[in-house]
Amino acid sequence: MTDPAPIDPVDLVRELVRRPTVSGDPRPQRDVMGLVTEVLTAHAPHLQRRTGDDPDQPWTLLTTPTDPDRPRLLFACHVDTVPAADAAQWQRDPFGADADGGRVWGRGGSDMKAGLVAAVAAVAAADPDVPVGLLLTSDEEIGSRGAQVAAAALAGTRTGAVVVPEATGNEVVLGHRGALWLAVRAAGRAAHGSTPHLGHNAVLDLVAVLARAGGPGGAGLPLATEDFLGTETWNPGVIAGGTVPNVVPDAAEVVVDMRTVGDGATLQAWWRAQPEVADVEVRVDLPPLRTPADDPWVRALPAVVRPDPATYFTDASVLGPVADGAPVVVWGPGTPAVMHARDEYVEVAELEQAVRVFGEVVSRWG
Repeated sequence: MTDPAPIDPVDLVRELVRRPTVSGDPRPQRDVMGLVTEVLTAHAPHLQRRTGDDPDQPWTLLTTPTDPDRPRLLFACHVDTVPAADAAQWQRDPFGADADGGRVWGRGGSDMKAGLVAAVAAVAAADPDVPVGLLLTSDEEIGSRGAQVAAAALAGTRTGAVVVPEATGNEVVLGHRGALWLAVRAAGRAAHGSTPHLGHNAVLDLVAVLARAGGPGGAGLPLATEDFLGTETWNPGVIAGGTVPNVVPDAAEVVVDMRTVGDGATLQAWWRAQPEVADVEVRVDLPPLRTPADDPWVRALPAVVRPDPATYFTDASVLGPVADGAPVVVWGPGTPAVMHARDEYVEVAELEQAVRVFGEVVSRWG
């Protein structure tokens, strides 16, 4: 049997971009994990594979067959993307994977299929005796759900370092704020729209709470600040209430996205304490990430270390706590400004650079 042709990073990114893997739909995400596994095991048949049995949150872990007591270098990659909203407004087919102008165009190019391909190339080329692994997760974009299910797969082995190859322009990022998504609800009393005084408007209750949350003079949300991670933020991203214009709404809900520098307990308590709030449901609760810049492994990485954190959250929020103190970095090819945007792309030069440096990091680990 002849050896398979070397992995072509550009061809593999194009193949992955052609396959829509929108968050919330497990089947295409599982299929892409299967494709990646086939590519990897064709080049590295020694890799051991573990998969999850959760039908809604697929995950796959591929590792070299080394002693589990040896610290492992882990690449952690999600396979899902946000939707390609307003596809007709894109200059190119979001899933056409055009290669033009030194770029591969399409949804997921930067976030994070290019980073996944660079990790695949590094793991495929690794010596079987080097303790290295690739974790593929689902539904990162909607709260790192797949990573939360997959985290148990890391139990029983030592994690020495984690690379989450999100789009950072190949600069090393040492942290990001956490994410706390709350569904805040108000309850009212229905009445005819012509006699609103006979009812109680739940929408107006939420409006009052939201106005108070952003109020001046310390009356609003108690947003904390951390030296490296910065100040917490909040955004009421979705609001719903009422059924028809001529009925006083008896229920209303707002989903608030807060980016946190602590455990979020103070923020939760604030929302629950507001007199208009009937209920608060936690939708997402991910801790912040911060890795020391003076960690010896971080200092030896062949890349620039960015002095500021990422603005977005990653699966590192989930994997950091189970890494038992090992350094966790966000580091990969791609342009943050085009993540989740129209006409997403990845620079081929950045992809090729990531393949080289990830391979170097794996070789040093051995």
